[in-house]
Amino acid sequence: MKVIKLILMLMLSLAFSVGVSAAVAPELGVSVTGMSVGMFGSSILIGAFVPKQVLPMAINISTSYAGEVLEKLLVRATTKNELVERRLIKLVPGIKKKYYIPRMKVGRMLQKRKEMPASEDSKGDFDIDERVLEPQEFMAYTEFNPRSFEKFWRPYQPKGPLVFRELPPEVQSKLLAELAKSVDFELGKHFINGEFGIGDDKLFNGIITRIDADADKNEVENTTILTAENIASELEKVRKLIPKAIRKHPDLKILCSIETADLYDAYLTGRSHKGSDETNVNPMKYKGIPIESLSEFPDNYIICTIASDDFESNLWAGVDFVDDDEVIQIDKVTNAGERYFFKMLMKADTNTAFGEDIVVYDARRSDKNILGVTVPGQIGTPTINTSSHTVSVNVSPGTDLTAIAPSFKLSSGANIYPPSGSVQDFTGPVTYIVEGEDGSEIEWEVIINA
Repeated sequence: MKVIKLILMLMLSLAFSVGVSAAVAPELGVSVTGMSVGMFGSSILIGAFVPKQVLPMAINISTSYAGEVLEKLLVRATTKNELVERRLIKLVPGIKKKYYIPRMKVGRMLQKRKEMPASEDSKGDFDIDERVLEPQEFMAYTEFNPRSFEKFWRPYQPKGPLVFRELPPEVQSKLLAELAKSVDFELGKHFINGEFGIGDDKLFNGIITRIDADADKNEVENTTILTAENIASELEKVRKLIPKAIRKHPDLKILCSIETADLYDAYLTGRSHKGSDETNVNPMKYKGIPIESLSEFPDNYIICTIASDDFESNLWAGVDFVDDDEVIQIDKVTNAGERYFFKMLMKADTNTAFGEDIVVYDARRSDKNILGVTVPGQIGTPTINTSSHTVSVNVSPGTDLTAIAPSFKLSSGANIYPPSGSVQDFTGPVTYIVEGEDGSEIEWEVIINA
């Protein structure tokens, strides 16, 4: 009788376990295959749980497309910018909502050994706080002609136009991978100068926006417009503000615009027996600190901080796809047209770890440059000399020079007098006054040649 009862109990346990396993496994993302019996304590575990097949990818995305292809698209989107390509920023992929940048500061705690330390022996501090990467959503959108990619999809749709959603999944993946090669995501300028706000171009806050808003940063005082003559002395102002704790850090970098780097190069070349001549390239370092010139960086703006692609970096960025089943769409622009659109939903953000480890040289408010000019009947590109503050423009022969209204593009925050677009007599040079955002002024001479 006892043996029969034991057999009945085993059979009931088996039926119960298999039933529960079949019901629960799908919810846990696993499948039940075969059967096994094992003992855990006094309980009997019956049923084998085998994980469902998971696509090999580093980023978990809710979509029907292959994870490897989406990851390639994300890499393509983020690596086409200088900060990432040159390993000047720590990039964190796969952020669904928030990522907390770890920040830890330790005070002075060392002291002589004591057998029984008490609370009053506590010295220094041990503070941990966090800054957040919170990616904002936006989209990448472009249009293309599917004929450029016919070799991938035409064998599967011999007649008629491309119907992307009806292609086999592996063909969709191949087409996406090829299309990614020709899509320019233009994230680079946003990583540096981005601002979050209303408007298609205000996607998320870039590094400079974050630094400008950071009250803890070290800011150089008495800045001025940078020239080849003063660039070395102004860089020295930056160096003196670098916290001693990071002065010897191997990843300490100076970031600036290409024009600012060119000024330093001209200064080095001009030094007797110090810089390279015109046939060689000067080493871009200031007292051992590498200088990284970035095309999207503003002129007259320099930052010095720890910039790398590891966890010690002071510059951080986070990216991911939007968690949406239609993260990527490819379809006709119009029903009757031949062109198709490619739309990808993304999100990104940047931030800094420690404001107190950033030195900023900001002379943008003093900038008083004419960056461009447009004149009716203009021929060719105007010649703008920012050193002599002169502008020369050629116009069509026979143009009436007594009444011309040039339009000027100026440095951010600057104004020009007489106003841009006002009619002037250009039978001779005309003097304009450009006022910087800080109220300082400089004269420019504009000449128009017919």
